[in-house]
Amino acid sequence: MLREKLRPLIVNVSLWTAGGMLGGLIGSLAAVLLTEAIKQTLDITSGLTAWLLLLPLVGVTLAVLVLFGLGKGQSVQTLAPREATSSGRWGSLMAWYSFPRDIARADLTGDVVNSSGAEESFPWNLTPLRALAILSTVGLGAPMGTESPAAHIGVATGTWLGRSIPSLHKLVRPLAIGGGAASVSALMGIPLVGSFFMFELSQRRQVSLTPERVAAMLAGGVVGWGINVALKLQLIRLIVPRVSPDDFGEGVAAALFIGAIAGTITALTGEAIYWARGLRNRPIIRLLIGGLAMLFLAIVIGQVATPEAAFGPGGAAIVWAENIETTPYHLLAVALLRAASTTAAVLAGACGGVFVPFLAIGDLSGRVFATAFGVAGDLAGAAGAAAGIAGGYRLPLTAVAMVLGVGGPQGAQLTSLATVVVGALAGMVAARAANQLSSSLRTKSRQKPVTGN
Repeated sequence: MLREKLRPLIVNVSLWTAGGMLGGLIGSLAAVLLTEAIKQTLDITSGLTAWLLLLPLVGVTLAVLVLFGLGKGQSVQTLAPREATSSGRWGSLMAWYSFPRDIARADLTGDVVNSSGAEESFPWNLTPLRALAILSTVGLGAPMGTESPAAHIGVATGTWLGRSIPSLHKLVRPLAIGGGAASVSALMGIPLVGSFFMFELSQRRQVSLTPERVAAMLAGGVVGWGINVALKLQLIRLIVPRVSPDDFGEGVAAALFIGAIAGTITALTGEAIYWARGLRNRPIIRLLIGGLAMLFLAIVIGQVATPEAAFGPGGAAIVWAENIETTPYHLLAVALLRAASTTAAVLAGACGGVFVPFLAIGDLSGRVFATAFGVAGDLAGAAGAAAGIAGGYRLPLTAVAMVLGVGGPQGAQLTSLATVVVGALAGMVAARAANQLSSSLRTKSRQKPVTGN
């Protein structure tokens, strides 16, 4: 009797596992192809030192032209579920460049979140435009990352696959879930990072966690990790801690202070990014204001550190911090300037992710306390990066998976895990305080002053 009751569940889990693996394979290959193109473009453009400060502005400008010049329609993002993007295998020609009202054109994570639980509605047909905008934004050195693009491309590929092949119509959801999980895992080289990434994003829509969804997420994560290993990919550089804290007290103090500063800075950056993305100004006005801010901040970072530290998602800033002796004040200044630069890029209309920028901001913030608590710079950076993901991106489980996947001595891992907890709590408090302050200011601005006669 029990076997008969379990049989449908076993069949469904098996089908979703197969769908997750197939979607993961095709989706991660598509994401890796785009990421490799971005990496090659970055390698070329980073050598153009005379133009290093201007190239990110050029890239964002091109992205805006792609999304708002080629792209048509009025984009006002909502959380309301939408219908599938096209009725046929390829849909109408207009569907390939007309954005529905419920899509913010540069918000890649928003589409993944919005379609969670209804992945068949994902706007896969708009992915070519998005890919061009991503390539110009990240490839020309704007302070944006590649993980949201990877997840977006993976989910889009899985959805396209399921909607284009009649025999796969019933597997659209596992194909999309597996594609997203595998794409992130392929970039990071850690299987559970992609799985938890997709899980935590789906929880923002409070999508029920079923055995089928778990199977698709895990299958996609493992396939993406396999692609990373098979192709020997080095797409995102993660800092591996080499030395544990000298004693328990140092580890606790480091976790508390590094988690607090990294979680707070990235959480406030996340709130600023959310505010910048939600502004309803005309694209040209946003580009003008955000672009000028990007250029100014890049010049300042070049003076405080080096021009290379202002270029790209943040890897060059970490290399600068690793290879130069500087003060904690300089490290904190660069972390804050990079946070402001990513916010300005979002305001300008850049199309990319914030996972890697938050890794860099958290890493730099963590190194501020390396000397004070006698911990190695690599441990402070790795712990700060994990706290940045937990506090800023609000992905604590993904941060835990990253810490365990990166490895290192047991003491260093425990310190980083404790930092994730502190970073998540600090980020929650900072975000709530920022929201309350923002609400209070909006309320006061709406109150009309009373004038006497």
